[in-house]
Amino acid sequence: MSATPVLVEWSAQQKREFMRAPMLFDHRLCETDLFSERALEALLDGYPVDGIDINLYDFDQAGQVSLKTGARGGVSGAQLLDAVRSGRLWLNCRDIMKMAPAIGAQVRRALGEMSAMCADFAAVKSWGQLIISSPRAKVPFHADPSGVILFHLQGRKRIFIYPADEAHAPSLELEKIVAQQQVEDLPYQTSMDAAAKVFDLEPGQAITWPLYAPHRVENLSGLCVSLSVDFLTREQQVLNGAHFTNLALRQLGLRPTPAHQLSPPAQKAFWLASGVFKRMGVLKERLSALPRDFRPDPAAPDGAGALGAVGRSVESA
Repeated sequence: MSATPVLVEWSAQQKREFMRAPMLFDHRLCETDLFSERALEALLDGYPVDGIDINLYDFDQAGQVSLKTGARGGVSGAQLLDAVRSGRLWLNCRDIMKMAPAIGAQVRRALGEMSAMCADFAAVKSWGQLIISSPRAKVPFHADPSGVILFHLQGRKRIFIYPADEAHAPSLELEKIVAQQQVEDLPYQTSMDAAAKVFDLEPGQAITWPLYAPHRVENLSGLCVSLSVDFLTREQQVLNGAHFTNLALRQLGLRPTPAHQLSPPAQKAFWLASGVFKRMGVLKERLSALPRDFRPDPAAPDGAGALGAVGRSVESA
C-alpha cells in the first residue's frame, strides 16, 4: 500500500521565511475532488444562509473602495456560482473547516505538516474561509488580525503584499480591526504600491505573509476559488490582546504606547488586561449588523440583482 502523499513540502529557505516574509509555495489540495464544480454547488446548497458573506466592491480611480453586501435570497448553489462567474461578486464561506469536515480534515493535515517542518509554528487556534470570486473581482487594501495561509485552487489571481509598518498598517487602525470596531480595510494610496511585493497565483500554489501585513487582491481570469486559513500562535494572541487593551485605554482618554513597541512582558500584561476589558464591555463589536444591498442574479449587471421582498427578510448573507 502506497504512502499518502504530503500536501505541503518546503525548502530550507521557505522554513526560515514562514511568518517572517511573504512566501509562495506549492500544495496538493487541488488533487482532491473537494473543490469540483459539483462539489462546490452541493456545498453552497447546504451552507447556512448566515454563513456566507456576499460582497461587491467598487473602486474609483484613486483605488478608494465602496462596499455593497448581498442577501442570498433563496438562490441555489448553481445559481450562486453562475452569478459569481458572470459578475464581480466575492463569496466568503465562513467556518469552512467546521461546515465541511472533509475540507477541515485536509486543512488540519496541511497545518500538521507545516508544524513538523517549522519549529516556530504552533497554532493554538485555526479556522478557515472558502473564497469563491468572480474573474473581475478585486479586494481592497486591508490587514487581517491573524496569520493567513491562502491555498489557491481555481482561476488566476494577483496579490499585492505590503510591509507591516506604521506607514502601511497604522497602530490605531490595527487596534480598531482587532477589536472589531471596523472592517479590515486600511487607508490606501496608489503610491503605496511601490513598496508592495506582487505575486500571481496559479491553482496548486499557496501564499502566506507576516502578521498584519496589508494586502490587496485582483483576480486575473476564471472563476477563482481559494481556501483562506487563519491561525493564531500564542505570540500573535498576546499581540492582539495588547492592541485591544490599547484601544480600550484610548476610550478612557489615555495615549498608550503602540503594541509592537512594548516589551514582551508588557505585551503579556496588556493581553491579560484585554480579558478584563472584554468582560467589562468597554468596546462593543460593530460588525454584526451590516445592511444588505442586493441579491445574487446571474442575469443582472455585476451579478447583483434587486434585493426584493425575499432578500430583505434575510438578516445575514
